[in-house]
Amino acid sequence: MRVHRIRPDIGVLSDSLPVPGLGYLSVNAFVLLAAEPVVVDTGLGLPGRDFVGTLGSVLDPADVRWIWLTNPERDHTGGIYALLAAAPQARVVCTFGTAGYLSCERPLPVDRLHLLNPGQSLDVGDRTLTGFRPPLYDNPTTVAFFDDRSGACFSSDCFGGPLPTVDLAEAEDVSEVDAEDVEAAQLLWATVGSPWVVNTDPVRFLGTFQPIRDRNPGLILSAHLPPAPGVTTHMIDTLGAVAGTAPWVGPDQAALELMITEFDPERDFDAEEDDVR
Repeated sequence: MRVHRIRPDIGVLSDSLPVPGLGYLSVNAFVLLAAEPVVVDTGLGLPGRDFVGTLGSVLDPADVRWIWLTNPERDHTGGIYALLAAAPQARVVCTFGTAGYLSCERPLPVDRLHLLNPGQSLDVGDRTLTGFRPPLYDNPTTVAFFDDRSGACFSSDCFGGPLPTVDLAEAEDVSEVDAEDVEAAQLLWATVGSPWVVNTDPVRFLGTFQPIRDRNPGLILSAHLPPAPGVTTHMIDTLGAVAGTAPWVGPDQAALELMITEFDPERDFDAEEDDVR
């Protein structure tokens, strides 16, 4: 994981995942150095990722007061239980649905939950964080938020997209990526991660961006894109066009076999099917 500061009070813990055939997807968590420090999402749970150790380069995990889970998917919750153990004062900010989703694997301690719905706010000492439902999401329990002090929008999966290389996916600023590549990645990922969007009414879908337009955040912090300062309007215009477009169709078995064959030319899938029969 790479660690950097995008603002004096905002640290970025950046990681990435290869998405075969599409590129590399940023997987970001954030540290908001408020009077009551907030960790936003907890990274991947894959081997070799020491989320708490990496977080320790930004602040002492014991000082964390809030852990905001923007959604319960595994790319947002990999370090949650280790962080709860290392941050005894911390409470988890999430929805009732997120807590329920995680209970299918390992329940969160009920006495450490702070349930918050879109439209509700959290006072963290020197600023107010206001939750909202982002225009695009891959889990119905998603709650993004605005920080009224830094002017940042923590957008969960919204505005994300796979980029051509690991270095670009883990870049410190989206301006390091060619603008056309960013637009193409965002339009692609919108139909991959939020496939329902192709069935929405374009006018109504555009209306879902209004909370972001009203706030006009100077910085978009997506879980799946490098930090994006100063391009909010442009990114809204890009994603606003995705409603009603063609759905994304993933690889089928034939494509999978072709990909495997590229790595293992000697493999005989027909013979394997005969063995199964």
